[in-house]
Amino acid sequence: MSQEFLSQRKQPMRKYLYITVFFSGMTCLAIEMSAERLLGNVFGTSNLVWASIIGLILIYLAAGYFLGGYLADRKPSPRWFFLILLLAAISIALIPPISKPVLRMASEAFDQLAFGILIGSFIAVLILLFVPMILLGTASPFAIRLAVDETTKVGSISGKIYAISTLGSFIGTFLPGLILIPLIGTYRTILAFSFLLLIVSLVGLWISSGNKAMLRLLWTPPLVIAIGLWGIAGPYKVTKNKIFETESAYNYIQVLEEDGYRMLRLNDGQGVHSMYHPTVLNYYGPWEQVLVAPFFNRAPYQLSNVKSLAIIGLAAGTTARQATAVYGDIRIDGYEIDPEIVQVGRRYFDMTQPNLNVLVQDGRWGIAHSQEKYHIISIDAYRPPYIPWHLTTREFFTIVHQHLTPDGVMVINVGRSPTDRRLINALGSTILSVFPTIHVIDIPNTFNSIIFATLQPTETKNLIENYHWMSKDASISPLLIETMQVTIANLQPVPQQEKVFTDDWAPVEWITNTMILDFVFSGNVEDLQ
Repeated sequence: MSQEFLSQRKQPMRKYLYITVFFSGMTCLAIEMSAERLLGNVFGTSNLVWASIIGLILIYLAAGYFLGGYLADRKPSPRWFFLILLLAAISIALIPPISKPVLRMASEAFDQLAFGILIGSFIAVLILLFVPMILLGTASPFAIRLAVDETTKVGSISGKIYAISTLGSFIGTFLPGLILIPLIGTYRTILAFSFLLLIVSLVGLWISSGNKAMLRLLWTPPLVIAIGLWGIAGPYKVTKNKIFETESAYNYIQVLEEDGYRMLRLNDGQGVHSMYHPTVLNYYGPWEQVLVAPFFNRAPYQLSNVKSLAIIGLAAGTTARQATAVYGDIRIDGYEIDPEIVQVGRRYFDMTQPNLNVLVQDGRWGIAHSQEKYHIISIDAYRPPYIPWHLTTREFFTIVHQHLTPDGVMVINVGRSPTDRRLINALGSTILSVFPTIHVIDIPNTFNSIIFATLQPTETKNLIENYHWMSKDASISPLLIETMQVTIANLQPVPQQEKVFTDDWAPVEWITNTMILDFVFSGNVEDLQ
C-alpha cells in the first residue's frame, strides 16, 4: 500500500511528512522543557532534576527509534504513521491531569521533608513521560521509511528529515519557556502542543487515507479541549496560607501570608526570597546583614557616608526597603532577572521606594556595564539550591571590586549544611584572591552564612567599635543596631583555603549536590521536622 500510494502522490505526501517531523520534533523538545518546569515547580531546578529528565527522555527516545524502525518495516503505511502520532498526542494530553494530584502530594511532602514520598512521586511523573516520548521517537525512522522510494536517495532524504526534525526541536526548546509558559502556564502549554500534534496527525490521516479515516477520530480534539477546560482546574499547589501564584519564564512564584507577614517563595519553595510586614522591618534573615556591611570600616564610620547600594538578586525588595529605612533616600539599583517577580514585589511587598531603580537584567551583565560605583554591593541571587556559578568566580568578584567606592563593601549570601562549609571555604578563598579582607557570620537558625568583603584592609574590632559608638546615638535606626548585635554574636573564623573558582572552573553545582545528599543521608533532616 505504501509503495503504491507513494507512486501516485509521492511529492505531496513527502512534503507533508517533512511538515509532520518538524512538528513532532518541536513537540518532543517542548514536552521535555515543559517537564522540567512541571517537576521544577515542586522538586526545584537543580541539575539533578535536569539530569533525571534528560537522561530518561533520551532512553525513551532510543526505544522509540528502535520501535519506529521495526513498525515501519512491517507496517509501511502513512495511516499507521499518523495513528501513532495521534496516540502520542493523546498521551501527552493526559500528562497534566494525571500528574497534578501526584505533584500536589509531592509539594506537601516537600514542605514536610518526607523524602520517601518525594522520591516516589518524582519517579511517578517521569514514568508518565514514558509512552508519549517513545511514540514521538518513532516519527523520524518511520518517516524515512515512507519517504524513501529509491535506495540511492536514502542518505539525502534521511538527512533532510533529521535536519527538519532538529529545526523543529530548536524552536520547541525556546517556545515554551519564553512565550507559552509565562502566558498560559505549564499544564496548558503541554496541552497546546498535544492539540497541535493532534491536528497535524488528523490532517495527515485525511491526506493519506481519506475523509472516512479522519472522521472516525474527530472525537479526539474535543477530548483534548475538555481536558484543558476541566481536567486541570484548580491551583498548581495546595499550599497553606497562599494568596497568589503564577508562572514566569524563569520561576514558579508563590506569595504566602501568615500572621501579617508575606513571604516570596520560588519553585520548590525551599527558601524565602523576600519578606514583608507593614509595621515590622527586622526578619532576622540575610537581608538585614547588608545594612551592617559599611561598618567593618574603621570607626567612627558615619551613617551619612553611605550614599549608594546595588542589589544583585533584588527579588521583591526586602533589602531595598530596609536600606531606605536605615540610610534614607540613597540611590539603590536593584538587579532582578525575572520581570514577573518585580511585578509581584510592587503588588504584594510594597516595593515602591522612589529611590529604587529596578533593572530587569542578569546581575553580572548589569553590574559589568554600569557606570556607577557603590558603597555596598549585595549579592543574593539564589536559584535554589544553587548560587548561579557565574556569580561565584574570581572574574565576577573583580567586576564587583571595580564598582565599589574606596570604602565599599561587598556582601554575599552563601549556603551551607550544619557540618559542611566547603562552599563557604571555596567562595572565601576566591574572594580573597581579589579583596584584601573578608569577614564571615552564620545567620542563626538557618543554613545561610554571609561573607563581607571590604575594599580596604579591615578588622573585626572595627565593627565592634562602630557598634559601641552608634548604640549610644538615639537617632540611629534600631534595625541597624539589632542587626549589628546579631552580626557580632555570630562572627566565624576566616574560612579554610580552597582552590579558587574561575570562569573556567567553578563546581558550585557539584559541591551543592554532594552537600545536600550528605545531609539527607545523614539522617539530620528529621531534626528539621
